[in-house]
Amino acid sequence: MQLGIINSTFEQAGVDTLTGLEHIARIGFDTVDVFTEAMTLSGHETSAIATACERLHLPIVSLPVVAVGLIDPAAPVRAFHLERVKRFIDLAATWRARNILLVLGEYIWQREVIPPAEQWQWALDACRALGDYAGSKGIEVALELEPFRLSLLNTTAEMFRFLNDCKHQHVKANIDVSHLVLADCGPETLSALRGNAVHVHISDCNGITHGDLPPGRGVVKFIT
Repeated sequence: MQLGIINSTFEQAGVDTLTGLEHIARIGFDTVDVFTEAMTLSGHETSAIATACERLHLPIVSLPVVAVGLIDPAAPVRAFHLERVKRFIDLAATWRARNILLVLGEYIWQREVIPPAEQWQWALDACRALGDYAGSKGIEVALELEPFRLSLLNTTAEMFRFLNDCKHQHVKANIDVSHLVLADCGPETLSALRGNAVHVHISDCNGITHGDLPPGRGVVKFIT
């Protein structure tokens, strides 16, 4: 097993990306996930990050992307975000990453105006198209389980339902430990995702609100 960390851990502390990568390698992590914006990242920055990771023997494994517009009521917005996520897939391929980590977002207007099934279908359509594109690039799409009340994928049961409806070999699940705790999904629920998980986040929380704390800083019982 390889243990990695996301670069934004250091960016949130005011450390630039390249310096953060130096720290990540020095501490001893095996890999890195790079949080960036593929639509605005320059060619120079793309090359600089790739060169630094190669020099530091720090493979880039995953690129997180929040794309709530994929389930927006407006078709042009959904189309834009579909192309935006494809840019992330292109960047992942350039960096020889394994996957993009996709956050789909939430049901709008408390599920009262637009039938939830419509947003569910928009997400399925988007993920099938992205799965096709990712597969052509040798990349996988890892879906994030978000533990919020209106998130599309907010329990392991909903994640399983979505993957079962999507039926795409390049669209899989990410497992985030603290998100599972906040969603009240115990370890036993993960059996439903057997064979369908391609990435794992080891994070902690206070048991009440989202926080993505370092392991040991919250209430998650990593050792029982």
